[in-house]
Amino acid sequence: MYTPTAMAAPHFSAPDLLSAKKVLRARMLALRDGCDPAQGAALTAHVLRAMPPPAGAVVAGFWPVGREIDIRPLLEALHAAGHPVALPETPPRGNPLIFRLWHPGMVMLPERFGTARPSGEMVRPDWLFVPLLAFDRAGCRLGYGGGFYDRTLAALPGAVAVGCAYACQEVDAVPAAEYDIRLLAVATERGVIPCNGD
Repeated sequence: MYTPTAMAAPHFSAPDLLSAKKVLRARMLALRDGCDPAQGAALTAHVLRAMPPPAGAVVAGFWPVGREIDIRPLLEALHAAGHPVALPETPPRGNPLIFRLWHPGMVMLPERFGTARPSGEMVRPDWLFVPLLAFDRAGCRLGYGGGFYDRTLAALPGAVAVGCAYACQEVDAVPAAEYDIRLLAVATERGVIPCNGD
């Protein structure tokens, strides 16, 4: 089973790293505004063909916010295939995410940051589909700055993390620090990109 690893970023001092991430976040948010969340249907087809979770794996996804690629078709397909599917509950800052079971048609509860969560029981995911703002082929991911997924993945040794994004969110190199966790792959509307970890 894949084990997420941290990476070092020797080319950035701490202030420079924060500044570089802030600039890239702003650029990628503006770029994503022109994307169509419905391209999540194409992402779904690629994941199911090229990199489906193993049978019985507890799968975690996310409820899309704003112009994030919509992976609800993927979550519905995995639920139909017999996977327990979970969505995150956002805890106070400084804590890892909590995951609760979800099924299609479940009433969702309002969550922080404009998202929603289910009311199902808490579970530990084996396979996570992770939102992001930018990614590179080394598996580095730029999130929204709260650090929730970095803390979550660090607390789930052995879990597989696959980013979900539009193909246009790929960059040459994501500014990263030692606490940033790498992805095994990134799924986009154009296909699944394996990450080499270099």
